[in-house]
Amino acid sequence: MKQDTLKAVSPIDGRYYENTSTLNPYVSEYALIYFRIEIEVRYLEALSKEGIIRKFTVKEQKLLKDIYELKSESEANKVKEIEDKVRHDVKAVEIYLREKLKTTSLKDVIEYLHFALTSEDINNIAYRLTLKRGFESVVLPKYKTLLKSILDFSEENIHLPMLARTHGQDAIPTTLGKETCVFALRLYKEIKKIEKLKLTGKLSGAVGTYASFTLTYPKTDWIKFSKNFIESFDLEFNILTTQINPLDDITEYLQTLHRINSILLGFNQDMWRYISDGWLTQKVDKTVVGSSTMAQKINPINFENSEGNIQVVNSLIEGLVRSLPVSRLQRDLSGSTVIRNISTILAHEILIFDGTLKGISKVKANHELITTYLTSNYSILSETAQIILRKHGIKDGYEVIKQKTMGEELSREEWEQMINGLDLSKKVKDEILLVTPLNYLGYSEKITKSTINVIRKYLIL
Repeated sequence: MKQDTLKAVSPIDGRYYENTSTLNPYVSEYALIYFRIEIEVRYLEALSKEGIIRKFTVKEQKLLKDIYELKSESEANKVKEIEDKVRHDVKAVEIYLREKLKTTSLKDVIEYLHFALTSEDINNIAYRLTLKRGFESVVLPKYKTLLKSILDFSEENIHLPMLARTHGQDAIPTTLGKETCVFALRLYKEIKKIEKLKLTGKLSGAVGTYASFTLTYPKTDWIKFSKNFIESFDLEFNILTTQINPLDDITEYLQTLHRINSILLGFNQDMWRYISDGWLTQKVDKTVVGSSTMAQKINPINFENSEGNIQVVNSLIEGLVRSLPVSRLQRDLSGSTVIRNISTILAHEILIFDGTLKGISKVKANHELITTYLTSNYSILSETAQIILRKHGIKDGYEVIKQKTMGEELSREEWEQMINGLDLSKKVKDEILLVTPLNYLGYSEKITKSTINVIRKYLIL
């Protein structure tokens, strides 16, 4: 570990820096500075196109574009130095841009930097770009990689019968592939939802009335101008706001992340249990240590780490969801510090998905043990027997079977003896005995295969 990360206070910037650093261009303070610069510059360009200020030459347009596209850590530090003096993050960006332009041919339009705007006109867009670009560029591809991995595992085990458990007790047969594919389908639905969510933006002045705009240029259609500007960032225009653009859209985004995390929590815990029961075996790597004292151990640490990160980030999301939608009167500052934690949330998302993905890559089904357990207790076929008795009109068929099987573990031979001892016709007995734990699977394979096909088509698109 490098010295600068070794002394980091946060594990995100310390222990896990290498895992999460791909987010730096989108959710760091550096990224936020450049999003603000981009918005201020593009606003100046929009004023020019609208005719509020003079048209820019091609050379001037390139100069402006370079300011926010040719990113530099040293330039971002200049903004921070200004902020340290003036104690205002958005004003620091304006001052920085004034300095950049005062020696260029654009010095005559400097007064139109941040013209008629409030800082929230910049920040409401900037934070949404942080979430939108960070998610779409870094987190979403990981979602899809993990989804594919769960699908691959499900398809690999689509034909493997396994005993299902309800309330932690032996139930009836299912397949391992079906049970893991359930999680894939749930993830797929939530990922599609979050892809369709549209973040919003506003550009309407100090308390959302457009007063500063209409006072100075009353003939301009500022609502149309603002709408076009907001939509140029692929955001949805919000016409009616206070000083702040209400954060309900970000809240909805975070709530979807929360559901995705909760789905993965269930998946991690189920995989952990299958490993604990020996139904899944883990790859052996004798270059690593499983325990400092118990040398034989291979611990499911990746699933456990993912689970721990889910617990941390879902608690953080719950805090943001409670806080972000609420603002006193037209604006208070509490949301300003809370919203900065979007970066921490996205970083934990990476750790969650990396952990689960590594966990899946290290396990395979123990076919022999799964099958042995499934076929060791034929009393799990009590459902098949009582259903067949009902079909044939046998009175109190359920009660007949319950009295013979409840709390009992029956071998195949004991099961056959029990069925043959019932006062039933040979035809009904034979119908019951045709069913085994290995063939009582219903549509398990069919519905799993169709689900896999649907999700794979989505992943290919």
